[in-house]
Amino acid sequence: MDAVIKPLRKASPTDHVHQAPEAPSPRPTREEAQAAVRTLIAFAGDDPDREGLVETPKRVVDAYEELYGGYREVPADVLDRTFSEIGKYDDFVLVRDIAFSSHCEHHMMPFMGKAHIAYKPVERVVGLSKLARLVDVYARRLQTQEHMTSQIATAIEEILTPRGVAVMLEAEHMCMSVRGVEKPGSSTITTQFVGSFRDSSEEQVRFITMVRRGTDR
Repeated sequence: MDAVIKPLRKASPTDHVHQAPEAPSPRPTREEAQAAVRTLIAFAGDDPDREGLVETPKRVVDAYEELYGGYREVPADVLDRTFSEIGKYDDFVLVRDIAFSSHCEHHMMPFMGKAHIAYKPVERVVGLSKLARLVDVYARRLQTQEHMTSQIATAIEEILTPRGVAVMLEAEHMCMSVRGVEKPGSSTITTQFVGSFRDSSEEQVRFITMVRRGTDR
């Protein structure tokens, strides 16, 4: 019997920070998901019972659980531990070149690149690896690059309450590189500035300059 997918409730703009996305109810079973993969293989023009493809539906479903693991994680939990021993430090903290891969929600094709994140802490800082983990939480969902950029900035602002946040994502989209206009090597850049970064063009320039010192070497 076909699964019935109920419409999701309308979320508030920042629900994504404090809870995992609400799953369809009932969620399709692994067997139903594997059957769907078999259908797609046949639609592509191949035989899902061919020796090399018999185990492919299982592998694809296993890969989906890994690639879309962000649906089962809560961003607020990632940034829940902070440290207060920062002395008189009052400048921004920058973590650049955070590699990520995601999938566009329009074609379900990969886009991949690097994230650069800066924030101005107030009394407390978060472990640097946690910022990279936050990127992964949002990347491992169906996404648009613009939305992902905004989500990362909003999560840091809400959870850490810093004086400012700056986020830049640079990525190549396979839906543009290997299909459609077929322009490999093109790069899409998105930015989001919050608080002191939004209010100061000088801070924005300094952030971008420091990011470029790393990416242009």
